[in-house]
Amino acid sequence: MIFDLILAPIAAPINGLSWIGEKILESASAELDEKENLSKQLLALQLAFDLGEIPEDEFEAQEEALLLAMAELADREKS
Repeated sequence: MIFDLILAPIAAPINGLSWIGEKILESASAELDEKENLSKQLLALQLAFDLGEIPEDEFEAQEEALLLAMAELADREKS
């Protein structure tokens, strides 16, 4: 316990930087996961259309929604 008190002025800033680094990593991972998920959904949609599982009008509506979501994500990354 006394050892922790003696090292507190050194350890506290290091622990704080470590915590900030973890939060940045979590945020970046979430954005990557979201981008990958949208890309996979778009690919699955294209495959379903190519196989004739969905009509063209439904494909175009869903594709537009996914592309808008991807554009919004890209805009958030720029900000």
